[in-house]
Amino acid sequence: MKVHELGHIVLYVGDAERSARFYREVLGWRQVMPPATAPVEGFVMFSSGRTHHELLLIEVGASATPVPEGRRLGMYHFGLKVGDTDDELREARDRVLDSGTPLLGASDHGMTHSLYIADPDGNEIELYIDVPGVRWDDPAVLASPIRPLHL
Repeated sequence: MKVHELGHIVLYVGDAERSARFYREVLGWRQVMPPATAPVEGFVMFSSGRTHHELLLIEVGASATPVPEGRRLGMYHFGLKVGDTDDELREARDRVLDSGTPLLGASDHGMTHSLYIADPDGNEIELYIDVPGVRWDDPAVLASPIRPLHL
């Protein structure tokens, strides 16, 4: 078997409407099911247009166990490419901050410039751009230390 690409991510959320607003209004994802004008009833599906869906949110209710903080087993974060330049990353940062969502961190990985945020349920998200002209398949780039990112 050969994996061709990461197809989609499915997240359990406490409140599907609250999470849908975050992914739609803060991150700018296109809601495909139910339509953004319809009531949310338990699940929400988003797509960038690349495929049928890249993100599915399933409501499990406010009484579900929250994502634990700190070192744990399971998903650390998922990454969303938000453009090709630091200017586009700055625009993403400003949109996130204007929404009241705090930045958790900012890193220069050599091959990417990344900002870290969390959705309303505490799922961490990396917003990144690939650094132009950097060969990500260069072992020296892959092994470069992570540095603070100053936008």
